[in-house]
Amino acid sequence: MASPVTFHEATLPNGLKVIAEVNPEAKSAAAGYFVRTGSRDEVVGEEGVSHFLEHMVFKGSQRRTAADVNREFDEMGAKYNAFTSEEMTVFYGAVLPEFLPRLLDLLTDIMQPAIRPEDFESERKVILEEIALYRDRPDAVLFERAQRRYFGSHPLAKPVLGSPESISKMTPELMRAYHERRYLSGNMVLAFAGNLVWEEALLLAEALTSGWRRGEAPRSYPPFKPRAGLERDPFDKASQLYAAYVSPGIAARREERYAARVLAEILGDADNGRLFWRLVDNGLAESALAFHHEFDELGVFYVYVQGDPANEDEIADAVAAELQKLQRYGVTDEELARAKLKAATSLVFAGETSLSRLFYVGSSYSYTGRYEPLDAVRRWVLHLETEHLKNLLEDDPFDKTLEYRLLPAG
Repeated sequence: MASPVTFHEATLPNGLKVIAEVNPEAKSAAAGYFVRTGSRDEVVGEEGVSHFLEHMVFKGSQRRTAADVNREFDEMGAKYNAFTSEEMTVFYGAVLPEFLPRLLDLLTDIMQPAIRPEDFESERKVILEEIALYRDRPDAVLFERAQRRYFGSHPLAKPVLGSPESISKMTPELMRAYHERRYLSGNMVLAFAGNLVWEEALLLAEALTSGWRRGEAPRSYPPFKPRAGLERDPFDKASQLYAAYVSPGIAARREERYAARVLAEILGDADNGRLFWRLVDNGLAESALAFHHEFDELGVFYVYVQGDPANEDEIADAVAAELQKLQRYGVTDEELARAKLKAATSLVFAGETSLSRLFYVGSSYSYTGRYEPLDAVRRWVLHLETEHLKNLLEDDPFDKTLEYRLLPAG
């Protein structure tokens, strides 16, 4: 039996790209705006404005107050939220299909936030508290510092939350200027997923966004050279050793990113990866994980280890040995078979709700400009061979690793 799922795409007269993965058998419908902007697109003095603006969007528009926004989401029974990364800011909601037009009206309206001074000041305090909470977490500090040192002068080094100094100096005028520069119709994708009528959704989207500012928002792609070596710092909130390893990976636009994810799974699955058996099962560390993250023009492999500072050298030697072993010899057929099946199963689980499909379809399309059906991706993963993973290691990525450690102070 043929799948009932269909894909649609269109570009509105204002330049807004609209896409939909329609599944008439779904029990819900989801919609989201994927804005191609994040911390990497901030200029000096704007650090943290992308994330701050994400908060301010929910404080209301010229038509709605913050109370109105919260009430209307609740009246629809919506599951909704937003998130900001280095490269994207996403606003989304999922509802019963009959509420989709109302959800779209609300999401579209708040995408043009009022940025009222009184709301701005109250939310500034929230952001500063969030930064303070993160700075109390060794794992969060570890990754922020490791990424900043690995990327150096590259825009991806910028922390998403900004700093207490940059947030304290932020003004509504600066935020409005950033919104006018980055929140252009040509710099967004409006995505739908689930049980909906494409033609109706497209017509409504065109009507609701007809007055939006048009144009593109360019992104800088400076040259980048990975920073390798070892760096270690004391941290007064750390009671254990926290170590991050950052190595070159695969960009978000490349199909090989799926092979990179499987490779990271083999290396650092929480329960059955090579690092687990080498470090955790032997009692050398409390946790040892690896994962792959894709950015616009590059990607990174991350390894994370937490353990007793007394084992620092032994842990470092063990991780280095596993990275070199993987790089030199690749993976076994048995390891690949297990990792492929686990990855394919995760893809299937991720396709069970309209909201999870929204995230996948919207994010993938925003990076690649292509639609990748769930079944096609699953088949691609299941057809991976050891040679595909070996090809990822030809450039010896783990020879270009930055190792960054946080240790207890004193």
